[in-house]
Amino acid sequence: MSIVIITGSSGLVGSEAVNFFCDKGFDVIGIDNNLRKFFFGRDGSTLWIKNNLIKRNKKFKNFNIDIRNFNGLEKIFKKYRKNISLIIHCAAQPSHDYGKKFPVLDFNVNATGTLNLLELTKIYCPNAPFIFTSTNKVYGDNPNKLSIIETKNRWELKKNNKYYNGIDEKFSIDHCTHSFFGVSKTYADLIVQEYGKNIGLKTVCFRAGCITGPNHSGAKLHGFLSYLVKVTLATRKYSLIGYKGKQVRDNLHSYDLVNCFWEFFKKPKRGEVYNIGGGRYSNCSILEALDLVEKISNISISRNVVRIPRIGDHIWYISNLKKFRNHYPKWKQKYNTKKILGELIESFS
Repeated sequence: MSIVIITGSSGLVGSEAVNFFCDKGFDVIGIDNNLRKFFFGRDGSTLWIKNNLIKRNKKFKNFNIDIRNFNGLEKIFKKYRKNISLIIHCAAQPSHDYGKKFPVLDFNVNATGTLNLLELTKIYCPNAPFIFTSTNKVYGDNPNKLSIIETKNRWELKKNNKYYNGIDEKFSIDHCTHSFFGVSKTYADLIVQEYGKNIGLKTVCFRAGCITGPNHSGAKLHGFLSYLVKVTLATRKYSLIGYKGKQVRDNLHSYDLVNCFWEFFKKPKRGEVYNIGGGRYSNCSILEALDLVEKISNISISRNVVRIPRIGDHIWYISNLKKFRNHYPKWKQKYNTKKILGELIESFS
């Protein structure tokens, strides 16, 4: 028996990982208590995904445990200990706005929950790689201090800018404004690194851009592309919050991210960090996303501009994937933004 433990197993990345590792022949244990429904209401519920996973995968078992519950988690780690081959930690409170309103809950889920899982990995399965889905929000609003220029439909960098091909892992996380969500994820990111560097666990942080796909239960406070497609198809209108809707995100399909996990699992490192996203291959502004939805779906979408941006929101962010590609040259991207949007539109149609 070879077991993969996946937290947030009914979320976007977690569910993609469940299917992937079940198909590879692993027994998969999911840890997910549908806290997204508590955060975001019915739109955020992942129950439908959990039911689909159970139907699809005979090797999948879900446990309704909160990652803040150390004793509940320990029962699983203690039971399966030596058979645990990999831990993929995707569970999180993922919203800037929610984190600001409820900072204690946000920190307990994102920081304490991560620490719980690292401690249990250290005690019961120290040889198992530990993969953490971090975020580009650890960089706070430092990306906004770049020499960003305004074009017709997006904010952009000049081609001779050193960051034109994306922000790399050496970019500073200091001297900036973070969201509360960004702070709690930064703690988790750093402690994951230290369990690798100080203790010797095979840990990695994937600092993700916009991860998306059809298994995303997009809600108003979280899930950019999924929510955009769902709302525009249903209402033919969309609110652009801050920066004229020209803010740029790089978009990575959850399938492509889980393939990053697979490459790391086969050749793990200790205390490693990778910026991961669509890079220059797959990115768009909100305006460009709306234009693509109109073109693919043959509809017209009205835009409502809200001038005040969210605190800590990025004006422009594209991930530099050079480090990960150098370490894992077999990894290839399958999806660009147009293909991602087409799949999302099909899933909501």
